[in-house]
Amino acid sequence: MNPPSLTIGIEEEYQIVDPHTRELRSYITEFLEQGKIQLREIRPELHQSMVEMGSSICHSIQEARAELVNMRTSINDLAWQKDLRIAAAGTHPFSSWMQQEITPFERYRGVVRDMQMLAQQLLIFGMHVHIGIEDQEFRIDCMNTIRYMLPHILTLSTSSPFWIGRDTGLKSYRSVIFENFPRTGIPDRFDSYADFDNYVKLLVRTNSIDDGKRIWWDVRPHPHLPTLEFRICDMCTRVEEALCVAALLQALVAKMYKLRQKNMSFRLYRKSLVDENKWRAVRYGLDGKLIDFGRQEELPARDLIHELVEFVDDVVDDLGSRKEVEYAYQIIHGGTSADRQLATFAHTGDMKAVVDQLINETMEGLPRPKA
Repeated sequence: MNPPSLTIGIEEEYQIVDPHTRELRSYITEFLEQGKIQLREIRPELHQSMVEMGSSICHSIQEARAELVNMRTSINDLAWQKDLRIAAAGTHPFSSWMQQEITPFERYRGVVRDMQMLAQQLLIFGMHVHIGIEDQEFRIDCMNTIRYMLPHILTLSTSSPFWIGRDTGLKSYRSVIFENFPRTGIPDRFDSYADFDNYVKLLVRTNSIDDGKRIWWDVRPHPHLPTLEFRICDMCTRVEEALCVAALLQALVAKMYKLRQKNMSFRLYRKSLVDENKWRAVRYGLDGKLIDFGRQEELPARDLIHELVEFVDDVVDDLGSRKEVEYAYQIIHGGTSADRQLATFAHTGDMKAVVDQLINETMEGLPRPKA
């Protein structure tokens, strides 16, 4: 088996915000018209108040950093031209899905026909990370093993504590909304690529899906690209948080390959056990405890994130991503976007102040809009 390329691709879903009301603004069709020449990677999503951008194929975390900075800067410049702003978080603190317009493309009309109100409620924003794995069998092997670490990764990205103006009591309410859809959440274990392929073909043959893109698991082999696509994360508010998550995922794939070269592997755990940890990540984020199934005990999430970073320590220098991976320690110390949003609301009692914070943090450390 040839080594995986470990390329990185990042897709981000941004909120389009009116800076005066701080509410979401349905504006994607105008963005598409404006940006089709300027921004080749601008994409619509189900709701008109969301805009997605995707990076090119990156061969290092440094390339990914440049792409992410360019993506956010470009879309923010486009927004400012129309007196709008861009915010990055898993949910908007108070805008309601009932007031949002669906993007008028047949693809999205079809989703609404199929999913009905579930689709209309899907006013959530995520970050997807693709890691290049050309060997199909290793792609499945990686998916099986890395499932265990997905709740740990989610704790670092939590950014959706509010829903329609209410404190949900959860750190990732986005995760709850998305799991109303079929074929979401932690995937089952598959014995081989053929086993997975047969599953997809059965669903296509029985008119359950039209292709593998309708499988929305927290991690999936991409149906058209030689990548493993990680979909569990809330939209990361700060660029550094997004890069940390991407670097960790790349390092985990590299670590799994290194183990495989030594005829070793990470122990596989059943989906129902990983689901227990995912619920804890959704509910408590970094402030909760996750279960160490090897020790068969619960431990503080922060301690297990430390262990996760230590687990990939022997691959990060080869990848050139030590700085980005170890940013996880800063998240552990300072809290996630969800934690910061809750602190701002506790201090101000004002959801608009939370939106202002998100707008500022989304572009933190990036170039100011062009006049």
